[in-house]
Amino acid sequence: NMSLRAEIIDTGVEYLYKAKLVINKPAIEIFDFVAHPENHSKFDGSGMVKGKITGPKKLFLGAKFGMRMKQGLPYVIKNQVIDFQEGKTIAWQHILHNVWRYEFKSIDKNTTEVIESWDATQARGLWWIKKRKPWNWIPKAMGKSLVNLKSLVENA
Repeated sequence: NMSLRAEIIDTGVEYLYKAKLVINKPAIEIFDFVAHPENHSKFDGSGMVKGKITGPKKLFLGAKFGMRMKQGLPYVIKNQVIDFQEGKTIAWQHILHNVWRYEFKSIDKNTTEVIESWDATQARGLWWIKKRKPWNWIPKAMGKSLVNLKSLVENA
C-alpha cells in the first residue's frame, strides 16, 4: 500500500529524529526480525544498506556487526549494539556515535507501535554529519523503513 505513511514525530531537538508506525504483529516477532542484521537491507528505506558482512546471526548487547553500505561509493560501517531488551528495544551506534534505535510498544498481543529514532545529539564529528544534511533525508528514510518493515513482517 503506497499511500501508507509512517508518522514523523517532531522531537523539538536538533539531530534527534523519530518516526512511528503501528504494525499488526506481536512485538517479539518484529523485534526478532530487526535483531537479525541480515534483514536490515530488506527494510532499509535509505537505499544505502546493502547487507551484513560480519557479526552474529542475532544481535545481543555489545555485539559488533559490519554492514556493506553505498552512498555514491560503497563503504563498510561497523556498528555496536548499545541497548538490547528482548521484545522492547534495540539500538546500535557506529564510530561517530550516532544512534539508531527501534522501540517496540505492545498495544495488544498482535499489535505493536514501532518507533525508530536517529540520535546524533551525542555524536562526534558533528561537522561531518551536518555536511550530509541529515534533516533532508533521515526522517523520510526512517518512515520508509517502517513501512517496509510492516509489509515484510505482516506478510511473513
